[in-house]
Amino acid sequence: MVADATPALFRSFFLGGFECSTHRRRDGRRLDLLAGTRHDRLAAADYQALREHGIAAARDGLRWHLIEQAPGEYDWSSVLPMLRAAETAGVQVIWDLCHYGWPDDLDIWSPAFVERFAAFAAAAARLVREETVAAPFYCPINEISFWSWAGGEMGRINPGARRQGGALKRQLVRAAIAAIRAIRAEDPRARFITAEPLIHVVAGTKRAARHAETYRLFQFEAVDLLSGRAEPELGGAADLIDIIGVNYYPDNQWYHGGPTVPLGHHAYRPLSDMLAEAHRRYGRPLLIAETGAEGSARAAWLHYVCAEVEAARAAGVPVGGLCLYPVLDYPGWDNGRICQAGLFSMAGPAGERAVFPPLAQELRRQQESMGRKSEHSPSPDPVFS
Repeated sequence: MVADATPALFRSFFLGGFECSTHRRRDGRRLDLLAGTRHDRLAAADYQALREHGIAAARDGLRWHLIEQAPGEYDWSSVLPMLRAAETAGVQVIWDLCHYGWPDDLDIWSPAFVERFAAFAAAAARLVREETVAAPFYCPINEISFWSWAGGEMGRINPGARRQGGALKRQLVRAAIAAIRAIRAEDPRARFITAEPLIHVVAGTKRAARHAETYRLFQFEAVDLLSGRAEPELGGAADLIDIIGVNYYPDNQWYHGGPTVPLGHHAYRPLSDMLAEAHRRYGRPLLIAETGAEGSARAAWLHYVCAEVEAARAAGVPVGGLCLYPVLDYPGWDNGRICQAGLFSMAGPAGERAVFPPLAQELRRQQESMGRKSEHSPSPDPVFS
């Protein structure tokens, strides 16, 4: 059964995640998914929709490039309506501070990037403290591992570099460390999540086994650096990791140098085993910080992930939340096609959103199932104020 002794991390076990990427593509065009989904303008309705589906917690983002258009000068007009809407709706938000994007005048490779990001994080923490009541949650930098690969190795997104993934990863870790320390100086109550891909890499041949395992272990490098387990000269320390957020999608398992391993294949590693490994490594509570599938696979994928979370929790792994990500359909990064991955559709002319019934029904089944099981043991006090 579900291990109900797992402390409640958020106001609801299920969270809704709003896609908030702000990076520049290879062609230089900047994306803004909060604007693309109109969530920035429809936040009040979107948060209320979450509550109507039993979700009282979310991941959302602050758009650094809009807020700090001149060094040290902050325009919070894009943030305040969202902060206040969440507070009114009673939705607890994990705020992403850097979701692949940064102000145009900054060189990401420079020491100034770290310094400016820390100052921005501190200013954001002051604003959130003034505008909200509960202890805040932050994700300082989203998916350091993926960003380092996509932007530092493959040149797919900003900064558009190749063969510089290690250098970019370490620069982002420096910035995350500085941001966490700056936020804690402003608000010691603050909680933090990481949000890193959880992957499995299968060797197609015996000769590939060592390379596959080396690649698989790279998934832990960003958090190892942040925690000081590796290269402590960067400034990492154990107290800088709080909640280990893992992002897991249907394509997160593959053969080394080859195709995706399909769910149900004998080489597919159970998600529950992967969650247990992450917990053993860091000894921190876990959050499924992102998970979802596209099209008709949405409900079946949630069913699978919830079953694996249940198995992990039954084995004593403290998984404290699961974020449906993204909770809104959104325009794809590369070509703007509408990716039908959400619980809710893109907004219509009047701001209306349709619900995807199969996913809504599966969500309700999972909420009811977890609720029934929790009735058989004492409920712990939530870990929020």
